[in-house]
Amino acid sequence: MILFNIVLALHFIAFLIFIIQLAILFPQENKMLHKRNILIGVTILITGILLVVLKYPHINLYKIIPKSFLFLGVSIFCGIYSGKNVPTKVFYLLFGMAILAGLIGIIKT
Repeated sequence: MILFNIVLALHFIAFLIFIIQLAILFPQENKMLHKRNILIGVTILITGILLVVLKYPHINLYKIIPKSFLFLGVSIFCGIYSGKNVPTKVFYLLFGMAILAGLIGIIKT
């Protein structure tokens, strides 16, 4: 149980750092993703997979599958636009996907 809580805390902290970075970029004219965002995205994906593995028989697949696809999309966009200016529509899509994945994660079922 302690391992699960540690991985959950890492997952939450990585997601929080990512959302804070996007929120800081939100009002700026030129939105440039930092190169470490891809590492944060990969951390979110790996810790998410570890959380599923640690809780395997008692998982909600209808929550895990869409959330995983959203984070995969976020990681792909971070990889494409790492160190580059992000177009406004892509930034809104990236921000929306991250928020939607977070909301899916906290919905009580």
